[in-house]
Amino acid sequence: MTNHVPIIALDGPSGSGKGVVANFLSTQYEFHLLDSGALYRLVGIAARRTSIALENLPLDEAVLGEIARSLDVAFTSTNNPEDPLEIMLFGEQVGHEVRTDEAGVDASRVASLPAVRDGLFELQRSFRQAPGLVADGRDMGTVVFPEADVKIYLTASAEARAERRYNQLIDKGIGVNLHDLFQSIQARDERDMNRSVSPLAPAEDAFVIDSTDMDIEEVLQNVKAIVTEKLG
Repeated sequence: MTNHVPIIALDGPSGSGKGVVANFLSTQYEFHLLDSGALYRLVGIAARRTSIALENLPLDEAVLGEIARSLDVAFTSTNNPEDPLEIMLFGEQVGHEVRTDEAGVDASRVASLPAVRDGLFELQRSFRQAPGLVADGRDMGTVVFPEADVKIYLTASAEARAERRYNQLIDKGIGVNLHDLFQSIQARDERDMNRSVSPLAPAEDAFVIDSTDMDIEEVLQNVKAIVTEKLG
């Protein structure tokens, strides 16, 4: 089918290495890249900028849904492995703000709201453009792109993910507590896996890779073998 635009859906919990794998695949195949997790982080950032306190429950779902629907976001590849995406929100560079742990926690909070997920659904679908798309997230293969040509679910133990994140931040000169990171990841997993809408789980036809005892090169080799088998 000449007009077919292939999709590689990459799902998994926070800190499992999806971003590294997604950028690797995007470069290898020269596909567009969707960091769907960034969209939820951007909703949280936009909400904070309108003075919405996301730790105060219950959240105003209608207001947050409207923020999601009106989100103006652009991703641009930088070809820099340390900071591979330039992320613009309403014309402002927010890449570093998006990657903070606070933004991740806010993303998990707003992602549980059906109105927010509905607001972002069509935006995510619009990223499917030739020659192809690598979609990185938590429900890419189950909800947003159930027709994806390749579905990979990348996971690792909470302990391993916390340690990786700790080392990343320490290498950047950012002071952080390993125990606090571990607790934050556990809490985020609990929210993501037990939410009523689109809970985090592998698609039935996804290839599951547990990277707990793998280094990044092993992960990339496994992923490349899967994608090569499916796409050639």
